Amino acid sequence: MYIEVLKSKIHRVKVTEADLNYIGSITIDQDYMDAVNLIPNEKVQVLNIQNGERFETYTIKGERGSGIIGLNGPAAHKGSIGDILVIVSYAMVEVEKAPQIEPKILLPENGKSTIN
Repeated sequence: MYIEVLKSKIHRVKVTEADLNYIGSITIDQDYMDAVNLIPNEKVQVLNIQNGERFETYTIKGERGSGIIGLNGPAAHKGSIGDILVIVSYAMVEVEKAPQIEPKILLPENGKSTIN
């Protein structure tokens, strides 16, 4: 049997741009992606602390060191510049191996990546 467990989390990051005319997805600073082992085109769940919106999309790597968090296409309707988000991804693992999974968590306000 397989279950989904938390793999990666970027906790409390600010939206820096929103572009309705883009094809879709969320643009994330490459440094943030690296810190939590996210790869381009990986499916993520986005949780908007400001308005309670929850949606799924895929990642696009943003310029390294830019701090960019961009909501693109339809996702731009789910938040505004300045909103605080939590971005998470999950992994499917055998239930027996699930307790061994240690998610990568980034707290961008202090630039620290921690493993819980």
